[in-house]
Amino acid sequence: MLLCQVEKKGFAPFQEGLNAAVQQIKNDRILDRINNHDHTVWHPEPDEITNRLGWLDIANRMIPEISKINRFVEDVKADGFTQVLLLGMGGSSLAPELFTKTFGPHTDGLDLRVLDSTDPAMVLSCRDWIQPEKTLFIVSTKSGSTVETYSFFKYFYTWMQSLMNDDVGRHFIGITDPGSRLETIGNDLKFRNVFLNDPNIGGRFSALSHFGLIPAALVGVDLKILLKNAIEADWDLAAEIGVLLGYLTMTGRDKLTFILSHELQSYGDWAEQLIAESTGKNGRGILPVIGEMLLDADQYGGDRFFIHLKMHGNNTSDSRISDLAQAGHPVFCLTLKDIYELGEQFFIWELATAVCGHLLKINPFDQPNVESAKKAAQNMTRNYLEHGALPQSETALFTRESLIQFLNQKEKGDYIAIQVYLPMTTEIVDQIHIIQAAIQAHTNLAVTSGFGPRFLHSTGQLHKGDSGNGLFIQLTCDARQDVAIPNKPGSKDSDLSFQILKTAQAMGDYQALKNEKRRVIHFHFDNDVHQALNKLHDMIIQ
Repeated sequence: MLLCQVEKKGFAPFQEGLNAAVQQIKNDRILDRINNHDHTVWHPEPDEITNRLGWLDIANRMIPEISKINRFVEDVKADGFTQVLLLGMGGSSLAPELFTKTFGPHTDGLDLRVLDSTDPAMVLSCRDWIQPEKTLFIVSTKSGSTVETYSFFKYFYTWMQSLMNDDVGRHFIGITDPGSRLETIGNDLKFRNVFLNDPNIGGRFSALSHFGLIPAALVGVDLKILLKNAIEADWDLAAEIGVLLGYLTMTGRDKLTFILSHELQSYGDWAEQLIAESTGKNGRGILPVIGEMLLDADQYGGDRFFIHLKMHGNNTSDSRISDLAQAGHPVFCLTLKDIYELGEQFFIWELATAVCGHLLKINPFDQPNVESAKKAAQNMTRNYLEHGALPQSETALFTRESLIQFLNQKEKGDYIAIQVYLPMTTEIVDQIHIIQAAIQAHTNLAVTSGFGPRFLHSTGQLHKGDSGNGLFIQLTCDARQDVAIPNKPGSKDSDLSFQILKTAQAMGDYQALKNEKRRVIHFHFDNDVHQALNKLHDMIIQ
């Protein structure tokens, strides 16, 4: 049963090819084969496919878990907890962030905040926000050993232990796969609870599993309604969207531009990871464009495909949408009557991404280039531990000449990605959006921005796995105050800090981009970041 309202505009020039692609999907029984966990839909070998399809029926399987989760939430409230700090990355953090930003303000749930930045200022900001006696920490990691998440955990567990000694375990829960390092640690340190997720679900497909639903319940989301809508999701609509994504990408429209009503802004971040990390590999890729300023129709090139996702009654962008369609840009419009219809959207876009992977002849469930960037960062960190210093980073002179010379390398069909290894404060986020708009106006290209290291777990795969049509502007800064990472939970010893970890991640990503022959420039700010960002903006608009 279709819950949302669907409208297609500007598709006439593509309809014949789309009809043929849809018919081929039907003839090859792709939906039936996906439902039957047939790995040959994507690859002759089952590696990293057959153990990644648990999301297909997870909504049904989570229904019996609702009462247990709700009892857990009631117990947490009864013990006086009012705040939740989720420690996670990528698939473990983006769905919870969506739930707290989209549902949280309208419920009587707990106040949930997500930490997915290794920037010392953001770690300290979260510490300053916490009321220790009233705070529950969620350590959320599929593998149980994600370096960022484990570092957050070691820091906050040690800090909390210094405040309350033996009572600290009741302030922590874990969400992880069975048999992971975190399961063992959680049991040893007497966590309040360790929730074990279906191991056959990859992080970016985990919104409707424990990874998404436990944080959702804590912020007050009605899990029964959300899951019911997911179970009723329209498979045919998902297949149609998947065909649109795949077919239009093959025609050169590989910049999937989301236009979202303000109530749904956080959905873009979740969809960005799902699509970018699933499709950006083997020299192919779909670039999700999130948070870009909406321009006049004639300012866009022929590489755009627009998704308009809005709530019923919000007509803010409707006239611009009509203009885009009239100018020949395909626009797919989805209107939600109720915010809980996001349950359907989660599943529709997961299935659409899987169908798209079939058309693009890629495995949507692996992420080979994410691993390469991790290894490069690990090498940087190892160098620090062995020699007491990181390798010398390659930086460009922070001048207009350097920037414009770099941007002048652009070609038709390129995009620009701003990689922001700076504190993710409201002020800096706003400044980056202004810079993003200025670069867009200067180049007439699609421009994205992402804060590191969180983007490494989403668009980072696409950046290094697509056809190489990206230009990357990496921004880093010194920390005004660094924060030591304990060697072990509860330990006073530390060999590494968050600033060193963040710098190693930025350097590792830079090296991974270079290894893939990507065009990248690195600017380092050692003075006032706000002043430097203002200067960067002025350099663009001069």
